[in-house]
Amino acid sequence: MYENLTLEKDGELAILTINRPKMRNALNDATIEEIATAVAEVESDAELRALIVTGSGQKAFVAGADINELKVRDTVVGRRITKRRQQVFTSLEELPIPSIAALNGWTMGAGLELAMACTMRIAASGVRMGQPEVKLGITPGAGGSQRLPRLVGMGRAMELILTGDPIDAEEAHRIGLVNRVVEAAELMNEARKLAQTIAARPRLAVQYCKEAVLRSMDGSMAEGLAHESYLHALSCGTQDKEEGVAAFLEKRDAKFKGR
Repeated sequence: MYENLTLEKDGELAILTINRPKMRNALNDATIEEIATAVAEVESDAELRALIVTGSGQKAFVAGADINELKVRDTVVGRRITKRRQQVFTSLEELPIPSIAALNGWTMGAGLELAMACTMRIAASGVRMGQPEVKLGITPGAGGSQRLPRLVGMGRAMELILTGDPIDAEEAHRIGLVNRVVEAAELMNEARKLAQTIAARPRLAVQYCKEAVLRSMDGSMAEGLAHESYLHALSCGTQDKEEGVAAFLEKRDAKFKGR
């Protein structure tokens, strides 16, 4: 079904791997459409609780956009392509389940934009990442100028985008761009452990928490608080809330059912 990526399912986890190693997993239009299809497939599977996104090989997570397509991109095509990539990455960001980007190598341009659309990021030690578009005479186009300042603040985002210079995983962790840095050999194990930890939490509560945090970046504090209150009220009406409270009071492990 997929030519440029693989989608594996392992119990409650899904693993999406960008698989263009000869191109350092660069994102072309065909791969973007496959990502869209894969995200929709994951969303439609009620058994899944978390998604891990990574790249094939050891050199790159995603080294950026496919330069061969970029070379012939004009104003009209640039507008169409960026709107579509923003749409696809937003669908990943808004999945009801969390997604974890496992950064195994170069994470540049569109690759960093893909990673930032994930809920969390774990990087292998020494991995380099950045938004180098300015060096090609263009701007980020798949969400980089919007998600990066939300993660690291305006000043650091400006520096990364205006210089186009990459940073390593350790610096990315220091400024809040990645959640954890681990040895390369442990990257997927750590991503799985984090995914499984979240997968063990009640599904609806995770979904509502994720939605509340995402909405905190939109609108005013008053709007965010109102939405949080609404989601809290929804969660109070679930069977999982009744089970969670009962298990706590009875000093036993909860058995959540996602209802």
